[in-house]
Amino acid sequence: MFWRSRLEAAIPGGAHTYSRGGDQYASLAPEILVRGKGAYVWDPEGDKFLDYGMGLRSVILGYADRSVNRAVIREIKNGNSLSRPSITELNAAERLIELIPSAEMVKFAKNGSNVTSAASKMARAYTNRKYICVPNQQPFFSFDDWFIGSTAVKRGIPENYHELTLKFDYGSIDTLEALFNKHTGEIAAVMLEPATHLLPCLDSCKKISGNLDCLACPNHKENFLKQVQALCKRHGAVFILDEMRTGFRWHLRGAQEMYGVSPDLTTFGKALANGFSVAALVGKREIMDLASIDKVGTERVFLLSSTNGAEMSSLGALLETTRQLESDKISEYLWDYGTKLRDGFTHLAKQAKVDQHIFLDGPSVALELTALDINFQASTKFRTLFLQEMAKNHVLIASGNTFAPSFAHKERELKATLDAFSNSFLVYKNALERDIDLYLEGEEVKPVFRKYN
Repeated sequence: MFWRSRLEAAIPGGAHTYSRGGDQYASLAPEILVRGKGAYVWDPEGDKFLDYGMGLRSVILGYADRSVNRAVIREIKNGNSLSRPSITELNAAERLIELIPSAEMVKFAKNGSNVTSAASKMARAYTNRKYICVPNQQPFFSFDDWFIGSTAVKRGIPENYHELTLKFDYGSIDTLEALFNKHTGEIAAVMLEPATHLLPCLDSCKKISGNLDCLACPNHKENFLKQVQALCKRHGAVFILDEMRTGFRWHLRGAQEMYGVSPDLTTFGKALANGFSVAALVGKREIMDLASIDKVGTERVFLLSSTNGAEMSSLGALLETTRQLESDKISEYLWDYGTKLRDGFTHLAKQAKVDQHIFLDGPSVALELTALDINFQASTKFRTLFLQEMAKNHVLIASGNTFAPSFAHKERELKATLDAFSNSFLVYKNALERDIDLYLEGEEVKPVFRKYN
């Protein structure tokens, strides 16, 4: 606990992202890291771990990718941050407009919360309405008060800051329509992630393996995202997709391309620049243009203004990352790797006779771990035990349960992961048959969004 105690003494929460905190990892996971390369990270003692967190899903090519690093250094040598817009800034904006069909204008920032909050502001300015609707099943859209105040972690936030945030159920268009009916003419926007481990497909369409092609499915015209888009259009609300996690992992042009929808506004980040700090709000010109300065006499919208929002080093990383994403068909690769990971997990779990108690759920590009106890109830203790045993086998998985492989995860990494699965399942089986407390070391992991520590 040496590193953790120092971290928590110096930094509230022990990390600058709560998802990196000590309560999110099993006790045998490294408490602090020194460096990363490819698919691996190292702790100060020199121990090497195969990583499936990959910078909270932001590293899509692999840590310290040589070509991205070269692009970053080139921009640093050019001055990194200039007094007027840079050519790199323009090239990066035009690159996103080229890639994303729904993007007609672009605004950059340094983190996802800034652009989701900016999207809600633009929607309110465009519609002159007040409510923003988000799904119950998607836990995080922004650290700003308008959203965090609607979660269990609301201490310090006046109620009026978040009373305009309304909740509906992902996959249930009736619950969203009920909000429109209750707040007629007052809903500015619906904001949601296009997919997580929950898919927008109908129950009759459960295609979750690699190379998912929603548009080839005969039911795609009725998927949930299309229903939301139609409902927004009917009521004059802005349709916002938060593609912070799905963007570039699910499809080069976003999950919106896969599911056949065209949002009014979209937020991107994470995998956009292979771990460098870039987030983007993109969307239709008629909405984004409200923040322009060339419409004489019109009332302005102060959208985003950030000294480092267009930092050239990060935007150089964006340009090189998107080049590789396109040339190497990396989204397709991640679907394929995830399919192999799921198949191997399922096979080994059956061999160990624990497949009814632990399994991977969701699409193969965003696999999520489910751990059950002897009574088939979801168990944080058993989930922590599995994470602990994987860390003992030098494979690092966070309590968020998701696997986020990169292009650096190859056959060798897949084999090492499957070997770790096999070893971990043996301990899991023993814990089911005996007593988990005989095997669990340290405290169980905790949810990020909890009211009390």
